[in-house]
Amino acid sequence: MIASGIIAQLRIGTPQSVAGVARPSAYHRQRVDGPVAVHELGLAGDQVGNTRVHGGPEKAVYAYPLSGYAGWRAEFPALVDRLGPGAMGENLVVEGLDEASVHLGDIIRCGTATLQVAQIREPCSTFAAVLGTTQVVKAMVRSGRCGWYLRVLEAGHIAPGDGHVVIERPNPAWPISRFSPIAAGRAGRIEELAELAALAGLSGYWRSKLARRLDEQRRALP
Repeated sequence: MIASGIIAQLRIGTPQSVAGVARPSAYHRQRVDGPVAVHELGLAGDQVGNTRVHGGPEKAVYAYPLSGYAGWRAEFPALVDRLGPGAMGENLVVEGLDEASVHLGDIIRCGTATLQVAQIREPCSTFAAVLGTTQVVKAMVRSGRCGWYLRVLEAGHIAPGDGHVVIERPNPAWPISRFSPIAAGRAGRIEELAELAALAGLSGYWRSKLARRLDEQRRALP
């Protein structure tokens, strides 16, 4: 075992109207006592509203650390009543791990399923609408309190109280906390971008995006 957390809550949702959002969204996911089956596209019964930007094999399950909420409440005291588990629209509320202890590409045993960290979460307009301010979008990018998306390597069942246990770590140099500022465009040397563009387990979306940034930086060299 490399690192270990626990599923404090399991949440699923179906699209519904959300104030300020043009199309139905499953953002308001409800707590489930479990167990719930998980397959290539996510938890059974969990849906997404906008399939153009949400869902798919590399965003099958969204996990968010329970510890992250303390930072949100400190930064936005006026929103304290809204900033509890579920406020990020997550499927898994994870206790005991965070963006500093979870790495890109980590392979995780969760219940009877095997998952892999594929990418970070990027804040969207629905996130801002739910919390009533665009400031939370900037805060997520700035703070790196983003959580992690998982692909499903082996289907199984997940229930509250199950472990969220890192069993393999192919990229020990790349915790999410190191990647977040690079993803936001605030950092990233050529050597780092080259390493990331070939990183085992990183989503195809980010590998392509980083490869383009790498190419731009190389072409800008004197």
